[in-house]
Amino acid sequence: MKIHLKPLIILIIFIASQNFLAATKPNVSRKIVLIDNWKVQQNGKVMKDGSAISSSKNDCKNWYKATIPSTVIGVLTANGLYKDLFMGDNYKQVDKKQFDDSWWYSTKFDLPNLVPENTISLNFDGINYYANIWLNGKLIASRTIIYGTFRQFKFDISSLAKKKGNVLAVELFRAQPGDFNLGFVDWNPRPLDENMGIWRPVYIKIHGKVGMKNTVVQSKVNTTSLNEAWLTVKTELQNNSLDGVSGTLIGTFDKVEFRYPIKLRANENKNITLTSKEIAALYIKNPKLWWCNNLGNPNLHKLSLRFETDINITDSDEITFGIREIETYFTDEGHKGFILNGKKILIKGAGWTDDIFLRDTKQSLETQIQYVKHMNLNTLRFESIWGTSQNLYDLCDKYGILAMVGWSCQWEWDEYLGKPCDAFGGIQTESDVNLALSSLSDQIYWLRNHPSIFVWFLGSDKLPKPELEIKYKNLIEKIDNRPYLLTAGTRTSEISGPVGVKMNGPYEYVSPNYWYEDTKNGGAFGFNTETSPGAQIPTFESIKKMIPSDKLWPINKDWDYHCTHSAVAFKNLDVNTLMIDKRYGKALDLKDYLMKSDVLGYEAMSGMFEAFRANIPKSTGIIQWMLNSAWPSFYWQLYDYYLLPTSGYYATKKANAVNQLVYDYAKNEVIAVNEALNPLKNYKAHISILDFNSKILKSEIVPFDIESIQSKSIFILDNYADNVFLDLKLLDDKGAIITTNFYWLSNKKDVFDWDKTFWGNTPIKEYADYNKLHDLPKSNINAFVSTKSLTSSTELSVQIQNTTSKVAFFVNLNILDKFGKTIFPVFWNENFVSILPNEKRTIKCIIPNNVKNSKKNLIISGWNIKTQNINF
Repeated sequence: MKIHLKPLIILIIFIASQNFLAATKPNVSRKIVLIDNWKVQQNGKVMKDGSAISSSKNDCKNWYKATIPSTVIGVLTANGLYKDLFMGDNYKQVDKKQFDDSWWYSTKFDLPNLVPENTISLNFDGINYYANIWLNGKLIASRTIIYGTFRQFKFDISSLAKKKGNVLAVELFRAQPGDFNLGFVDWNPRPLDENMGIWRPVYIKIHGKVGMKNTVVQSKVNTTSLNEAWLTVKTELQNNSLDGVSGTLIGTFDKVEFRYPIKLRANENKNITLTSKEIAALYIKNPKLWWCNNLGNPNLHKLSLRFETDINITDSDEITFGIREIETYFTDEGHKGFILNGKKILIKGAGWTDDIFLRDTKQSLETQIQYVKHMNLNTLRFESIWGTSQNLYDLCDKYGILAMVGWSCQWEWDEYLGKPCDAFGGIQTESDVNLALSSLSDQIYWLRNHPSIFVWFLGSDKLPKPELEIKYKNLIEKIDNRPYLLTAGTRTSEISGPVGVKMNGPYEYVSPNYWYEDTKNGGAFGFNTETSPGAQIPTFESIKKMIPSDKLWPINKDWDYHCTHSAVAFKNLDVNTLMIDKRYGKALDLKDYLMKSDVLGYEAMSGMFEAFRANIPKSTGIIQWMLNSAWPSFYWQLYDYYLLPTSGYYATKKANAVNQLVYDYAKNEVIAVNEALNPLKNYKAHISILDFNSKILKSEIVPFDIESIQSKSIFILDNYADNVFLDLKLLDDKGAIITTNFYWLSNKKDVFDWDKTFWGNTPIKEYADYNKLHDLPKSNINAFVSTKSLTSSTELSVQIQNTTSKVAFFVNLNILDKFGKTIFPVFWNENFVSILPNEKRTIKCIIPNNVKNSKKNLIISGWNIKTQNINF
């Protein structure tokens, strides 16, 4: 075969030159985020030059430095006001009338290198709640059209913008009763300023003749083989010139480039949809899929998209996306479940809340999402579309945490919304409906590229009105491709039928057997979208930041103020205290109360999660209410406001280990659980039963196999005349210990008064008795510490040996700095553990390198051991 080299060389040179020209074409698009150099004041006015000044004589004293995003009260606290705001009941002493007035945000910015063809827009991702917006002394929008927490606003400022000295001033007004604001409901007091502020980013977008917006990448997966996927790329192009424009839409992802020629008429807006039919590269063989935590890697991809003419790149966008497919199904009993990439998954999650003043930082958010992953959870429920930026959802994408995103029940009840509500909540009038629709549309466009978001919540406690449901449905089908839930509760829509989820409580303490025995309300069947065994008491270190030193004991009204702010329940720790008194014995002092609360909370939290896992596939989802706290609290948290884990944190981690052995309190059985994608073959359960004097009553090894994402009973316990310890160790096919689990079981069961069940909980009328734990013989452990440097962290290994013939019960490990404060975040592979007689165990902890402290102390404490302090 004769090859003509000259034409081939010419072709190669031509292609190379075209690529060079494309690479060197100027990109006239820019995005300038206005983060710093803001100032905030009360009672301002706009001057001729566009600046906002105080209307009072003491102008300089009324300015506060600010950044965006922020709220007014967040700015004030950042400037040193209200330093002890959360101590005792100081919060309710603040005069909130100051927020009845308008407050001003103002900044200056330059726009160098502008050219005549530039289109310049001013964009607000979130304003709360009403605003007048001024640019360079001109009112560009008034509060009659600028309102709504979840709406986004864009203004063409091409004719107003200058190269230097642009002045932006925003006059803000807080939400009024009846407005659809952010929803903290009863979890904490209402924010002092109702979260008035510019609570999401503000930015300037500059592009050429043709602008680009609403770019999205959607995926479909072969859920049988998982070896192929199809992408769809959508974007909108707007020709802002009076002439027609010809150009090329160019995209690159995973080292692949595609091109698509486009012609636009003068002032034409065109929706572009590209599939594998138009672009072969959008068909993917052997795709790297996005999986949720513990099922696989949350693989992410980046699409760079630009519109290019012969002259320049007029606009560009960069999208991070995941390749995955979400489906829903109903069980035979009518319960809804979710399918990820063809695999039915058990939703295991908790309810998120932002900081009460929306002051979360990138670091605090990352720590919290790392906590979620560390606890072996796979989901967060966002009741309210939380987050002051997309960073929160970026982190869910990164760590493989599924996100349920939607509206808050604050919009559905008179006392929270501030106006009469009916069976469908507060969205009633035509203007309400229009606001809800525009808000939902803005939020979906804003967030729809996040693979972590797998469902939209269109209500919380109630259904939307039928006519609103239809409009919601039509909107979502037009712009998105993931499912939605009409409500979190057990409801039936006249339009679409049963929702298939439940929200029947409880929210207050129930003992572990509740979840196995209840068959009507919150028990371990179906999808419980929010529920909790109640209070989770923080560490003494955190309590001292909440409760004045002279009111630490006994529990009093200052403690009550830091429970929930519900109008009907959960307003004090009476139930927590009653459970301690009845089940573990009356606390002698604060230290004893905190220890028993830790044991009580651990037992309750592990029982809840374990029951839902033990009942796979009858159970399809469980959301602990809640994950975190918006302010210092004693209720509904797996770690506290100061980011210190509770005992329930480690109960959750242990209960949700991918492969685990759990105890069924109702059937007296040991259940094997496998939530991995692969079956387990030739595994073994080492089951040990000891009395409270540590005498071994039974020790047995049980072999078993189990399929993927299944649970099965493998062992039935005898009935014992007295209390016992149950120790479970899961061994793989090579005999290595995969995980452990430990229980303290009473021969006297908790008995519920089922007839008195209400949405808060089911009362207990007969109590399990753990008073004999007071008489546990003393135990002793020796500990040896070693450290190992990793790439971005330090691994701490603690080799623990029980040197006695007695169980060391409920051993806690904690790391303090030289000032005696807990170092965080740290990630123990297990904690609050019990060590069998003469047992050796290595417990490991990961300390990120950004936790800087030269001197550290390891504190080892427990129910029946002497506290140890080890320097390392």
